[in-house]
Amino acid sequence: MTRPPLVRKTAILMVAALALALSGGACAAAPEASKTTVSVRLPIAPLLVQLNQVALERRGPKRAIVEYTGEAGQGRYTVLRDGKPIKQGELQALPAFAEWGPGKRYFSVDFSDAQQPGQYQVKVSIGKRQAQSAVVPVRDDAIFAVAGAQMLGYFKRSRHTDPGDRDLPVFQTSRRVNAWGGWQDAGGDKGKYLSHLGYANHFNPQQASMAAWVLAYGAHARKALFAAHGLQAQVEDEAFWGADYLHRILDKDGYFYTTVFDQWGTPGAVRMVTGYEGAAGTYTTLYRSAFRAGGGMAIAALARASMLAKQSGRHGEFDGAQYLADAERAYAHLRQFNPQYCADGKENIIDDYTALMALVELQRATGQARYLDDARERAARLIARQQADGGFLSDGGSRPYYHAAEAGLPVISLSAYAGIEPKPARRRGALDAIGKALAHELAITGAVANPYGYARQRFQLAQDGKAAGAVLEGFFIPHRNETGYWWQGESARLASLSAAMAVGSRAVANRGDAGYGLPAERAAYAQDQLDWTLGRNPYGISMLYGFGRKNPPTVLESAGEMFVGGISNGITGAVGSDTGAGISFAPGPDSEQWRWVEQWIPHTTWMLFAAMAVAGDEAR
Repeated sequence: MTRPPLVRKTAILMVAALALALSGGACAAAPEASKTTVSVRLPIAPLLVQLNQVALERRGPKRAIVEYTGEAGQGRYTVLRDGKPIKQGELQALPAFAEWGPGKRYFSVDFSDAQQPGQYQVKVSIGKRQAQSAVVPVRDDAIFAVAGAQMLGYFKRSRHTDPGDRDLPVFQTSRRVNAWGGWQDAGGDKGKYLSHLGYANHFNPQQASMAAWVLAYGAHARKALFAAHGLQAQVEDEAFWGADYLHRILDKDGYFYTTVFDQWGTPGAVRMVTGYEGAAGTYTTLYRSAFRAGGGMAIAALARASMLAKQSGRHGEFDGAQYLADAERAYAHLRQFNPQYCADGKENIIDDYTALMALVELQRATGQARYLDDARERAARLIARQQADGGFLSDGGSRPYYHAAEAGLPVISLSAYAGIEPKPARRRGALDAIGKALAHELAITGAVANPYGYARQRFQLAQDGKAAGAVLEGFFIPHRNETGYWWQGESARLASLSAAMAVGSRAVANRGDAGYGLPAERAAYAQDQLDWTLGRNPYGISMLYGFGRKNPPTVLESAGEMFVGGISNGITGAVGSDTGAGISFAPGPDSEQWRWVEQWIPHTTWMLFAAMAVAGDEAR
């Protein structure tokens, strides 16, 4: 995930064994381990029916996409439940679309009105050609109920327990520290990251600390949901595992260590607490986490873990009082020194929304007015970055905000802030910003023909290491960006936007009865982003390993281990496209296939959060 091209890893054994029958659905067979080059091209069948392969909400949107290459003809569909036809009709043609391949016609089959639980399938005929979708379970709390246990299991399977991490050097110092625990970052990367890509300033993703917060939040705020599915003890254990790690990597001076890194397992590289830069993985002194480099979400996670410990009467190696003391000490330190830990010495939008999340959780944990005062200031900074059409700017200039892993987090942080703000005028300002942001997401996604409803984004290309020039729009992130090498599939981004649409819409009281308690357009947007990752995409691949009829290939040399419940990076723009236009999935060679195939902790983190956001009482 964090690896650059041409870095080859020692092949490692695949440890995930798939033979699990889950409530509401069955796991796919495990792809065979392979070190050979794998090329996954778009299916060439003249008629395809693509459908979410994992689970669909009983009272949510349900849509299949039909791709057809051939002579025009009358198309019909049949929806089956438990093998019996329940609905038939003519295919609904979608607008012409050629960006992902010429000569195709697209149709949709909407069966959202089918709300009885069961196993569903869509069959289609055009002329003499026939095709059928995967079979998908339809039920309440669908994704959470079917895959929640294994997504939680992914974190436990990803735990890093090498005793060597109890005594690690700190780059360019004589110090040694205990950084034991946490989770390995990705299938082929046993490094541990609160965030990476900090040297590029606008690309920091929230990694281990985001996972720790989602787990603690889920165990605390959504206890009823986890308990109803028998998962409360499991999620509490994982939340405290994450909080314990954050305690260990909190330096005595008050900052968190950003990265435990060994140049992606390069032979001879020293594993240490360090920063890194560029495709070479050059060690740097940028190992003190700014808010945007995981520090903000680490504070949020510790504060929420303290509330969980108080609620549950349980804790990890350290107790709830320690978690809260850590969070308060870390915030006090970053409040004073944060710009010094930013690569360019300037805060940007990621600092704003992660610091805001930290402050919301601190206020909830302590009730102290000073945290609310600071939250108001951070919210005001974030809102000031919003453009008239609802999109955000990343900096004080003209760079549009776009993010491959957490594009929904600005809305989620503002929604959290609105939940603690007692002053009506300030709360209204946050809610107005949320409404504008969600309207922007709907508008940009619907501005062009878009058969799958894939969330589009606004960006600039990089010139001399900085974003510059015309502001462009597209489906996938540009490959020519400020990092110099990093681009990959966007499974985390899509789940974050789905969650933002659900959470933000409820915050602004934009409710409806089209699914998830949302109006039809918003429910469809939230569902489209999840469906893409779960199999309703042009390749017909479920990126959630162990679920669906087709999973990404295993490419040990490039992408490493594949864990059940883990989610692969996903689909990108075409290789060689600066703007990310076109479409591609795992074309090889091996050293590059991590961009598509490798599992990465933010993907499962965000899918679990999205599954929570659209399940249970929150969705009613």
